[in-house]
Amino acid sequence: MPTEEMTVVPVASVVQEGDLLWMPPPEFVESANLTAFTRWVEGRHGRHFDDYHGLWEWSVESTADFWEAIWQYFDVRSSSTYTTSLTTQEIPGTTWFPGARLNYAEHILRNEAPGETALFFASETLPLTAMSWEEFAGQVRVVATQLRRLGVGVGDRVVGYLPNIPQAVVAMVAVTSIGAIWSVCSSDFGAGGAVDRLGQLEPKVLIAVDGYRYGGKLYDRRAEVESIIAGLGNLSAVVRIPVVDVDGSAPIEGVIDWSQLLDHPAVSAAEFVFEQVPFDHPLWVLFSSGTTGLPKAIVHGHGGILLEQLKLQHLHMDLSAGDASFFYTTTGWMMWNFLASSMLLGVRPVFYDGNPAYPDVDRLWRLADESKARLFGVSPTYVEMMDRAGVVPRERFDLSSLVCVMPAGSPVSPWCTNWFYENLKADLWVATGSGGTDCCTGLVGGVPTLPVRAGEIQAPSLGVAVSAFDDHGRSVVDQVGELVITKPMPSMPVRFWGDEDGSRYRSAYFDVFPGVWRHGDSFRINNRDGCFVLGRSDATLNRQGVRIGTAEVYRAVEAIDGVLSALVVNLDLPDGHFFMPLFVELAPGVALGEGLESQIRTRLRTEYTPRHVPDRVIAVRAIPVTRTGKKLEVPVRLFLRGAPIEEVLDPNAMADPAAMDDFVTYRDSQTDYSLS
Repeated sequence: MPTEEMTVVPVASVVQEGDLLWMPPPEFVESANLTAFTRWVEGRHGRHFDDYHGLWEWSVESTADFWEAIWQYFDVRSSSTYTTSLTTQEIPGTTWFPGARLNYAEHILRNEAPGETALFFASETLPLTAMSWEEFAGQVRVVATQLRRLGVGVGDRVVGYLPNIPQAVVAMVAVTSIGAIWSVCSSDFGAGGAVDRLGQLEPKVLIAVDGYRYGGKLYDRRAEVESIIAGLGNLSAVVRIPVVDVDGSAPIEGVIDWSQLLDHPAVSAAEFVFEQVPFDHPLWVLFSSGTTGLPKAIVHGHGGILLEQLKLQHLHMDLSAGDASFFYTTTGWMMWNFLASSMLLGVRPVFYDGNPAYPDVDRLWRLADESKARLFGVSPTYVEMMDRAGVVPRERFDLSSLVCVMPAGSPVSPWCTNWFYENLKADLWVATGSGGTDCCTGLVGGVPTLPVRAGEIQAPSLGVAVSAFDDHGRSVVDQVGELVITKPMPSMPVRFWGDEDGSRYRSAYFDVFPGVWRHGDSFRINNRDGCFVLGRSDATLNRQGVRIGTAEVYRAVEAIDGVLSALVVNLDLPDGHFFMPLFVELAPGVALGEGLESQIRTRLRTEYTPRHVPDRVIAVRAIPVTRTGKKLEVPVRLFLRGAPIEEVLDPNAMADPAAMDDFVTYRDSQTDYSLS
């Protein structure tokens, strides 16, 4: 709990990791959804929790009781009764709520309210527009009914090749309402990347756009769609969404138009039947980033996602019915599923299709203002873009409705945390989060009753038994270790698609610490439960037995004037030697001279340790990242050690495939890294 000595860091001051930036006012704590839930649990279970830490400990020690409490608190609808909340504490192998039959989509449409807004959407050419519940729910029921008439049944796959448009949400809810399985690939993927993902599922129906706009340009995707159709094999039907009339030419031939699918009599809520499925029945399939080999097809279940998203968004993000929530994302990132799932609570998500900096660099802040968003999700990369452009949102927009900002997608530095207080407002809850596609949720993140500290994630999430393990499988505090989860969670994947014996699933998460989920992130937790996710653990630098999170290197280097971005890898060499190059992307007009290189080395040595200092600094035109902005550390390391580029990198998963050109040139010029 805070003490009298705790004070908020003044605006514009220099912050260090762990500095206190915000304390929740007493009235904020009192009105928080988490406070109401805590009191409800105390009353039901005869417990008393002194603080959030006590509630979290109960949630992970009494796993069965906690998740049953979530079920009851949110009044989950089930057409048949479960026999127990879970069958075993062992992972993998847990069965959740056996006997229960339910439907994720039903819990979205139960919020249908005549005359109320269901969601908001906008694009580069379309202003912020509200979609009513009558329109949204009506379209869902008609599309679902027509899919049934097309022969789509329980367990069939329907896939999308779609941008972030409202039709994508309608399609997802319609598909899952009838017990079919949904998956989507963003329409900026090439045909090969889309087929690599969606082709694994052998779908029955494809729903695709013929084009899209981005950055003011029109992109014709008819050729890609035709290639995808050919690559997917035995499709029963293809549905076209004419987002744009590409050059006024004819649409793709032999497909059903979206308007045709909707051109049928309305289906009332009373007559529509939601398919009741077991708790673990597949809901949707998400894909790993695809940076190393064929993307893993990660299957999530109806019940697991339902419980996890209700808990996450209501208790940790403090969202309630009628609130607006905005996160810039594509359909190919799990944050799209997070945003769509806010509708489970009657929250109004804001979907934006387009370039975040077009037509103006402050486009997203304008949407947050216009939608009166309570929560606004951003990536640290976007914050850096705003800082370089000199954008101070509080000077341009009315952000009085904004209560919470959620930075996510990559490690958040102390500077980034403080940027929100300097450029938005002092009374703001910055709820940094980290999780992933694998569990489709946050593992550590926001807690509305706790203070915000610079560069620090507030706490582990309820029901997530997260810890940092050293190489010997021991839990460590204030040391960099592996992020692990030691107790089952309902949103852990049901399986990988096509992994009939479960061997790939077990190998992905349980091969290092048997019976313990190894998430793949480098992680540190301090003695007050503040959390730090420091990058992928496979990219963790291990020099002379000391583990170094790459985020520490980036935090120091990218704070230097003239350095836009950086990427560091450690290459193991024969006889126990190693070589650690640091690649830097510099601002226009900045050259990597002795002065700048010396500044980089000195900063790393003084802020961290001599082991953080690279063996060589190399300037490149761009740092390779995924489409969601994650640095491709592992693929770059494998490539520099000699792996063929086509085996470790999927260009369809990269924001800019040309970013690898300088790395190819660098590798080709080396004969012995130890002599570089």
